[in-house]
Amino acid sequence: MVPVSHTITDLGMFIVGPLMDALSESSLYSRSPGQLIGSGSPLGLKLQKFLVAYISLLPEEIKSSFLLKFIQRMTSRHWCAVPILFLSKALANIPRCKALGIEGLLALRDVLQCTMITHQILLRGAAQCYLLQTAMNLVDVEKVSLSDVSTFLMSVRQEECLGRQTSLWTELCDWLRVNESCFRRASIGSSTGLHETSTLNAYVKSLVQEYIKSPAWDRGEKCCMPDWFEAKLVALMVLLAVDVEGMRSQYSEKRRTQNVLRIFLDPLLDALVKFGTNAYMPLLRTDRCLQLLLKLLHTCLLKGSSSQDDEVFTLLQNFILSTSESISEFILRRLTMNELNSISDLDRCRLYLMVLTELINLHLKVGWKRGNPIWRVISPLKNASMLHLQEMDSGQEPTLGRQIQGVVSMASLAMVCEATDQKPELQLDSLDAGPMGRLLCSLPLNQTLQKPRTDGESSFSEESSSSQGWGKIVAQYIHDRWVCLSFLLKKYHTLIPTSEGEILEPILPAVQMPERTLQSALEALTILPSDQVLPVFHCMKILVPKLLTSFESLCIESFDLAWKIISSLSNTQLIFWSNLKAFVQFVFDTKVLTIAAKIKGQAYFKIKEIMYKIIEMSAIKTGVFNILITYCCKSWIVSASNVSQGSLSSAKNYSELVLEACIFGTVFRRDQRLIQDVQTFVENLGHNCAANIVIENTKREDHYVRICAIKFLCLLDGSNMSHKLFMEDLAIKLLDKDELVSKSRTRYYVNSQQHRVKNRIWQTLLVLFPRFDQNFLNRIIDRIFQAGFVNNQASIKYFIEWIIILILHKFPQFLLKFWDCFSYGEENLKTSICTFLSVLSHLDIITENIPEKKLILKQALIIVLHWCFNHNFSIRLYALIALKKIWGMCKALHVEELDALTSVIESSLNQVENMQGAGNAKKNWQRIQEHFFFAAFHPLKDYCLETIFYILPRLSGLVEDEWISIGKFTKFTDIPLDAGFQWYRSPTHLCELKPGDWAQQDIGSNSGEADNQSEWTDVQKKIIPWKNNVPDLDLELVFQDRAAKLGKSISRLIVVASLIDKPTNLGGLCRTCEVFGASALAVGNLQCIRDRQFQHLSVSAEQWLPLVEVRPPQLIDYLQQKKAEGYTIVGVEQTVKSVDLTQYCFPEKSLLLLGNEHEGIPANLIQQLDVCVEIPQQGIIRSLNVHVSGALLIWEYTRQQLLRHGVPAARSSGLI
Repeated sequence: MVPVSHTITDLGMFIVGPLMDALSESSLYSRSPGQLIGSGSPLGLKLQKFLVAYISLLPEEIKSSFLLKFIQRMTSRHWCAVPILFLSKALANIPRCKALGIEGLLALRDVLQCTMITHQILLRGAAQCYLLQTAMNLVDVEKVSLSDVSTFLMSVRQEECLGRQTSLWTELCDWLRVNESCFRRASIGSSTGLHETSTLNAYVKSLVQEYIKSPAWDRGEKCCMPDWFEAKLVALMVLLAVDVEGMRSQYSEKRRTQNVLRIFLDPLLDALVKFGTNAYMPLLRTDRCLQLLLKLLHTCLLKGSSSQDDEVFTLLQNFILSTSESISEFILRRLTMNELNSISDLDRCRLYLMVLTELINLHLKVGWKRGNPIWRVISPLKNASMLHLQEMDSGQEPTLGRQIQGVVSMASLAMVCEATDQKPELQLDSLDAGPMGRLLCSLPLNQTLQKPRTDGESSFSEESSSSQGWGKIVAQYIHDRWVCLSFLLKKYHTLIPTSEGEILEPILPAVQMPERTLQSALEALTILPSDQVLPVFHCMKILVPKLLTSFESLCIESFDLAWKIISSLSNTQLIFWSNLKAFVQFVFDTKVLTIAAKIKGQAYFKIKEIMYKIIEMSAIKTGVFNILITYCCKSWIVSASNVSQGSLSSAKNYSELVLEACIFGTVFRRDQRLIQDVQTFVENLGHNCAANIVIENTKREDHYVRICAIKFLCLLDGSNMSHKLFMEDLAIKLLDKDELVSKSRTRYYVNSQQHRVKNRIWQTLLVLFPRFDQNFLNRIIDRIFQAGFVNNQASIKYFIEWIIILILHKFPQFLLKFWDCFSYGEENLKTSICTFLSVLSHLDIITENIPEKKLILKQALIIVLHWCFNHNFSIRLYALIALKKIWGMCKALHVEELDALTSVIESSLNQVENMQGAGNAKKNWQRIQEHFFFAAFHPLKDYCLETIFYILPRLSGLVEDEWISIGKFTKFTDIPLDAGFQWYRSPTHLCELKPGDWAQQDIGSNSGEADNQSEWTDVQKKIIPWKNNVPDLDLELVFQDRAAKLGKSISRLIVVASLIDKPTNLGGLCRTCEVFGASALAVGNLQCIRDRQFQHLSVSAEQWLPLVEVRPPQLIDYLQQKKAEGYTIVGVEQTVKSVDLTQYCFPEKSLLLLGNEHEGIPANLIQQLDVCVEIPQQGIIRSLNVHVSGALLIWEYTRQQLLRHGVPAARSSGLI
């Protein structure tokens, strides 16, 4: 016997070795077939349960070492976002135990670094949440110090998972509160130079005191600014300690919280108060104080906390405002008195301006008052900055100090301009832009700063070696210059001339000569790095509408150059999205679109070209199209509310944009789909995952493109002529698109791109329908009826039927055209007549507003009775369901003229209701009556966005990617809700139906069996389930009789090729099956035998081989039926438990299931197999062609059966 401890140890080695290697594969975490999006990974859940169970079995002496090895193994490779998320989640769910010491905490810190390599921000944030929870659950606090914990917390990106007032922050505070007296005390100084103390408050107080002290390495005025790490750490620990104190006192003693915060911040506040009076305060000390001030504000206001109800923020705000005068005087002195004269001082300049901006924001929160300390600083700062810039332009030899002061002055003016532009309530009279405007407009726009000479004391080369480099300094200077110009152009936009030769006052060259300014903007785009071009884009937004008519070629050049910059950026760069928004705002500005459409010049076509490039880019960079459609729809809504009849005239010229938005959505690769699934899973966790609170939902999913377009259309007013013309133009374009898709591919697969596009087209037409009047419907009604004749997928048929019902209900005069649809030749109607019969099954809705119904009922009965005797069983079913509805109406209205038909109709309906036996005819009649479209769906009451975009796609078997929940419509707030918001949600019980309530009926499965495997419940046409159900007759007897008549012997092997798509493979298999005497070949569609490629390979074998049609959705039922008949279900697939072909003995009654050429056998069908057989391989390529694989197994079955009956295999097969 092997000792249990050895077994557990061996299992642990397996887990941290081969198992973790396998778990790094992202594809393993996919949803199971039938699971909804966002329901979570089955493997992730099993991994969590397994790890918890295994850890519970480990002895204490082994548990710590195993967990340490497990966590360290997580740092040994670059994990993708999905595996690291579920591994972290599994760790976080291990029950609390003292398993990890300082080494484990360091290992967790290393894992945190591993999460940073992914660009999936939400998954990254969620993984950090779980790793922080792991640390709280598993770390032995007696083995780590508060210093160790604070350093570990700095490995977490607070802006992604650790916002104040989130559940994770509260959990962390509670953990610190419970364990604060248990943390290890260090006998020597920690990394911050502190001696550990007994309580959290004492530790934090000591931490702040040590931080504020001037460091020993302060080298005076020439030292670089300190790193931000310590400021972040101190700010985080201060706020944690304050919230722990608040938790301890339950906020019943607010004075206590105030006192604790005051005690913590006393060293900082004492230093800040002295800023304005103590000119000899060490520079590094001032830097560190201002850094801590900023980090306290930023950490306190991280998304997830509400400043209105946050007592801590209010206290912090009041403390800082009490020091604002001292701080502002210090910053004014530093920025204006030539004290910043080295390259390292430019970082300080940015720090000072950030602090000044935050002080402005704080004063605005409490109410801006003239004469406050900040108000008194702005004017001197502006005047001194202007003076320095004038001195720079005086022709003096440039020195480093003079050039640096020039850069500081331009940055200061840029900050003042931005603050005033973004917050007009400042009402700074000192910002009358007269002198400043003249100065800024007189300076060369792209003036480059000459590299200063070096002097003996401090060489420029020495300083630049440890700084950002002169090129970046110049770029920042030019950037700030364009920020100021953008402010001036907005302020004086009315003075910009729109044509050549105009001279306006005041004399502001940059404003007065817009053509030259735009040329300078193009030059700036070639000079500036991509992270500095935003203000140039803002200027172009103002200039291009003024110049588009007179200088079209120059404007087109600006479009091209700006697009070149955008297209060269990666969407993972932080600057990509802000640059894209600015680009869209100036190219697709409403004024630009209107002017371009009016002159119909090259700019108009260039804008459309860029539009399609953006849409194309969206296939690679998810979220790009969202920016464009949201901006355009928002601007069109604003213009529509401000202008009456011509409000959407420009939008009409770009209706292709709304068209593309309505049908937008890519079919994702498996890896992309997995990322979306897991992101939805994290979002569904809601407040339980702090990342959902802290990280802003950017709404970059493809769904939001369509949501934006649909909400925009819902806001349009059908009584407004421009709105009406826009919607009619869009409807015609949608019908054109539908016809184009139908012609491009007459046969398309369920959930293919063609299916999805057509589905979206008809969804949009349904949304637009209420705005259509009779005149417009006269123009398109024939095209809508014609769409009913097209061979469409089930979901599209439902939408077409629905819109026809609504049209006939609202405008009964179109009934004459509708009756004509039944007059086409039977050959043309055999695949589409069910669509029109389905419409007739809702005749009560259609005739609801018609007082005299008798003639309509008579016409409907004549038509339906004709189709009740059709040879096609599916058509008869649809005709009978319509007949039942119509006859019920006739009896309710007592239509005497139809009494002669009573006996015929009653007997037909009684016969179908009371048919004997348990055959498919009776089952299908029951199923069609219970089908949601006939039993539960109400075309009028269910007319709402929820039914159109969520309920009907869900019930009709569309892939979950196409289900748009109504919650997403309400969450998308960029476009407001329309006045009729109540029509968004379905008022009926249709929303309560589950796909299983009817999907099983459509695919012909046993209604008594639960079938949660929805991947194969898609149906190509809703008439197919009844047309192609498994026959009641015993197939084997039929085949035996046929074989006898043909004079040939057959085996008892059935080959099922329903999953195979290619006609060549099916033709080859047909020939192979016939040669070796298979009893039957099942295919997905009998129409394949008409394919020329099939016939070329089969060489007439289909004429001598029994063929049966079993569509993929029917496979489970078919396999179960064959099992009941004694067949062994054999799959040709490589699985973990598959048997080598050379070792397998085929039973006489065998059914051979072959997989798809690319996907193999899906998981839900593998579960139906009795055995999987694989062909032994010696080569490198992983698989054979499916026809070859099938042929090898068919031959092996035949060989075994011949040997079993004593017949030499080779001779009997005709191979020799």
